[in-house]
Amino acid sequence: MTATEWALLVLLSLLWGGSFFFAKIAVAALPPLTVVLARVWLAALALALVLRWRGTAWPRDGAVWRAFVGMGLLNNLIPFALLFWGQTVLSSGLASVLNAMTPVFSLLVAHVLTADETLAVHKIVGIGLGIAGVVVLVGVEAVSQANPAFLPILACLGAALSYGLASVFGRRFKRLGIDPVVGAFGQVAATSLMVAPLVLAFAPPWRSAMPDASTWAALIGLALLSTALAYVLFFRLLATAGAVNTSLVTLLIPVSAILLGALVLGERMSGPQAGGMVLIGAGLIAIDGRIGAWLRAGSRRSGA
Repeated sequence: MTATEWALLVLLSLLWGGSFFFAKIAVAALPPLTVVLARVWLAALALALVLRWRGTAWPRDGAVWRAFVGMGLLNNLIPFALLFWGQTVLSSGLASVLNAMTPVFSLLVAHVLTADETLAVHKIVGIGLGIAGVVVLVGVEAVSQANPAFLPILACLGAALSYGLASVFGRRFKRLGIDPVVGAFGQVAATSLMVAPLVLAFAPPWRSAMPDASTWAALIGLALLSTALAYVLFFRLLATAGAVNTSLVTLLIPVSAILLGALVLGERMSGPQAGGMVLIGAGLIAIDGRIGAWLRAGSRRSGA
């Protein structure tokens, strides 16, 4: 990748790592579903303005909007709600580490639901390391259902599974020829329509106190920086650096989230949590496969 692409990748990891930081602040004052609504509604508004500025028409095809609803459900509504609820108990850093299991679930879901995804040896090793990392985390944090962290940890893992399902479902966007920014707008707009009645039913805004300045800042950061801007950067990287290079952001997001949580929120990770994070990170590196390929290439060159 070029230096610009590396810079964009690091910036994207900061934006998505920052989503855990912003969410931790927001859920301290507002119900998780309300935070979901604020995130997707503000992001949809911002992306609609981007489309208008570009002169891009909104799609009107029913099949396209059905795809938006499916993607909004799997890639936004379910994982956002689960992660935000989980963060009412868990630290932002721990939630980001659990969410780093997304590539593991993506591989497993693709292997089960598609015919073109094979599990190479390095991917199987990566899956094993990722699962071992979760076992280390859960073994300490949630040894029984009586532990208050048990269900929040399951919720964060459920969010990662939903993201894995979304990665397979999202393949149809390419077949439909949907512009990336249009796709980003469509899924957050569809999510806004789906989550609004849930908020009215289970978390009516009039039952919550008026958010203070820090909560409003967190909501705006979550929507405009960690959603709208992050989507634009993500799709640009996909177009220029490719999907494989862009997937490296998964390794960087927990680092960003943990640093922000430690520096601003005063969060600390225990030894077992750090050990679980290292195992999950090693699993992601194994799944990526590049380091192994570089080592094999170097070995062949030295042997020659």
